[in-house]
Amino acid sequence: MHIEPGIVDGAKLTLSYATAIASLGYAAKMAITNRQDNGGITGLLNRSVLTTALVFSFFQILPHYPVGVSEVHFILGSTLFLLFGAGPAALGLAGGLLLQGVFFAPADLPQYGMNVTTLLVPLFAVAMLAKKVIPAKTAYVDLSYGQALALSTAYQGGVVAWVAFWAFYGQGFGAANLASVSTFGATYMLVVLMEPLVDLAILAGAKTVSGLKGHQIVQARLHTAAAA
Repeated sequence: MHIEPGIVDGAKLTLSYATAIASLGYAAKMAITNRQDNGGITGLLNRSVLTTALVFSFFQILPHYPVGVSEVHFILGSTLFLLFGAGPAALGLAGGLLLQGVFFAPADLPQYGMNVTTLLVPLFAVAMLAKKVIPAKTAYVDLSYGQALALSTAYQGGVVAWVAFWAFYGQGFGAANLASVSTFGATYMLVVLMEPLVDLAILAGAKTVSGLKGHQIVQARLHTAAAA
């Protein structure tokens, strides 16, 4: 989902700064609001550091391929949300992306505003969708494939939509750009077929590790139904 250098440049980059500030501000608000139910500030810091390390690893270690206007990555956004909560997942996505840019891809730093917006806004949508498709009495370790698929589709679909927005905003609706965006979108949505299986496998593993229940390294909702 890294926007290629040059697709959006000049004065048009100003919009990306604005969306990034808004996204990061909302992420911080979400993290602070939810901290009390998940180990307080210490739990928030632990999960945020862990998600940052995981996201950095996802970008550097997992396979990624340049396709069309961007790259196809296995970001596992819905997985991070289910394990650690929306706030820590958002801070981890922003932090991991920044570390990757600073240490390994400085050419991507001018696109940081676009890329962080592309990662975070779909995560916010997942957090809202989860409240609708997952009953309060259901712990996340007990999700069905259909529920996991809904969250994954929302996240990956949001990523594709934002990449398309930046590409059209920067380069217009010419035939070549349309083809490039379409190729990226079609390839990226293949991730949707895999991510729910990854989610369920990880959740099944978390369910068998009894020591994780109540531990501040994961969010409380992972093993416990929401409070009435």
